[in-house]
Amino acid sequence: MTGFEIVTHVMAPPERVFDVSLDVDVHAASMAGSSEQAVGGVTAGALRLGDTVTWRARHFGVHWRMTSVISAYDRPDLFVDEQVSGPFERWHHVHRFRPDGRGGTAMSDVIEFAAPFGPVGGIAERLVLRRYMAELIEARNRYVKKVAETTPTAG
Repeated sequence: MTGFEIVTHVMAPPERVFDVSLDVDVHAASMAGSSEQAVGGVTAGALRLGDTVTWRARHFGVHWRMTSVISAYDRPDLFVDEQVSGPFERWHHVHRFRPDGRGGTAMSDVIEFAAPFGPVGGIAERLVLRRYMAELIEARNRYVKKVAETTPTAG
C-alpha cells in the first residue's frame, strides 16, 4: 500500500472549500484532462454522507470505472471517500479543512491506495502510480482553489 499527503492553501473559509470539494460538477471539471465524468449514483451537485458516485475516466489510455462512497462527513472539517468498486485494491482519501490563521483554509488530502495484482501492483505503485495520483490531486486542488477563491455570483 502507498500513501501521500498534499496540503493546498486556499484563500476562502473552510465551509466554502469543503462545499466546493464535494461538488461533483467541480470534480468533473477539474479532471477534464482524463475525461472524468460521473455516470452513476450522484451525478451532479453536492455529495453527502453515504452518497455514492461512479466515475468513468481515461488513464494510461484505458477507460476505468470507480465507484466511491462518502464514508465520513463532518462539515466543515473533513470528509472521506473510499472506493466501493474499481481499479484499486484499496482507495481511501481523507479530505481535511482547517483555518490557516490568515483568513483562508489549509486543505489537506491524505490518500492511501493499493494497486491490484499483488507484488507487481506494488511495483507499479512505487514506480508510476504514486507520482501520477499526486499530480492528479494537485491538478484537482488547483481547480478547487480557483473555484473557492472566486466570489459566487448571485442569482
